[in-house]
Amino acid sequence: MPEMAVSPVLAAWEACDKTDTLFVLICTVICWSIVPTVGIAYSGYTWKRNALHAAMPSILTIVTCSIQWFIVGYTLAYGEGGWFFGSLKHFFHKGVLSEPVGTIPAILFSEFQLVFEATVCAIAVGGFCERGRLLPVIPFIFLWATFIYCPLAHMVWGGGLLGEGLGVLDFAGGTPVHVCSGATATAISIYLSYPLFRSRKSDIRTPTHIRIHRPGNSFFQLLALIIIWGSWLAFDAGTTLALNFQSVMALCVTNLCAASGALTWNLMTFYETGKWSIDSTFMGAISGLVMITPSAGFIDMPTAFFFGIFGALLCRQALRIKFTKFAQHWRWVDNGDTFATHCIGGVAATIMTGLFAKKEVAAYGGVEVAGGVFFDGNFRQLWVQMVEAIVGFTWAFCGSYIIIALIDCVPGFEVLAVDKNISQGLDMNEVEEFLGNLEYPDEVDYTPTSKGNISLE
Repeated sequence: MPEMAVSPVLAAWEACDKTDTLFVLICTVICWSIVPTVGIAYSGYTWKRNALHAAMPSILTIVTCSIQWFIVGYTLAYGEGGWFFGSLKHFFHKGVLSEPVGTIPAILFSEFQLVFEATVCAIAVGGFCERGRLLPVIPFIFLWATFIYCPLAHMVWGGGLLGEGLGVLDFAGGTPVHVCSGATATAISIYLSYPLFRSRKSDIRTPTHIRIHRPGNSFFQLLALIIIWGSWLAFDAGTTLALNFQSVMALCVTNLCAASGALTWNLMTFYETGKWSIDSTFMGAISGLVMITPSAGFIDMPTAFFFGIFGALLCRQALRIKFTKFAQHWRWVDNGDTFATHCIGGVAATIMTGLFAKKEVAAYGGVEVAGGVFFDGNFRQLWVQMVEAIVGFTWAFCGSYIIIALIDCVPGFEVLAVDKNISQGLDMNEVEEFLGNLEYPDEVDYTPTSKGNISLE
């Protein structure tokens, strides 16, 4: 019996490295859990009765981003094209099968990058928590992924303006992940405070400053801490797309940076309040993970240790903004602390990568870079990283604001929840007690009022 001809798909599959493929496959499965866990984290922040509403956007992110990525997302981000967008060569995933991308199949590379997009989006839509409606979240996710994330990913990683043109160093997403998500959440928050169209004209929707309260469920924060911390190790290690020493180093520096950030934040809280806190551990670890993301493949262990300490100090100070009279006066809401950690921390991490990147560490993965300022004397890298952060924030903030404003123009898609579903503002006497104390003192009454419930519209 004659042997059957080997199909081109199987021939391409044979050209892939099976060890690298298995490694990235496992990393993809582990990283997928980050997306719903972001929802668990947000549900831990909110009033207990609003937990489901806070978790739902992350579930909507999974389904919407998966469809968007299949249709047009992958080709816009990683298709061959210009400085800002990829081509439509892979529209509806045409031709995305077993052709090697590096040493792994293209379809697996696509799935791993989908997890990146969904993670960023899940963080970003936290801006809707406790003030926005769920229905408009679906078109927002699709449009945001298409016109905000995919172009930014192409500019940094897909051969576009920032990566290929300027030569930015962004290992796993300081700007496409953290600056982008933080800027987007900020744009959502500002629009919900000052809507322009149907939400503003509605008689039953009044923009307000949401009442500040202690985290509603510390166990959810503990659960989110365990899953996100562990999964982010695979997030950074898998970014190498191969099992090599750079992937091992990326995992190790990620863990160390998260650990130093968590301990630093907790020690500051203990110094101020005399108490240990799950919330402080969670926030410190997240600030460390934010700081290490763009530099995980470019810095050594001692540098990662100090990155975590600096990230915790910086993000904790940025977090104080939402406790001020200024924040209440201008209806500034940072529900998931996305601005303080992901935006501020992401900008700092992107710039510090330009300062402390080492070409020696990058070479562990066979990557040739010029390095950063302190170790390799490459002063050009600093301004390149600054340009990346500015472009990323501007692109994400302005684009997201336009998208949510356009959705708010459509009848039935008003983005602001009705008045009976929005928490009251915080009394200014209580604000005084919050200043300088991020541990939500026990003597303040945090019981939700009748306005503390969000309906699943």
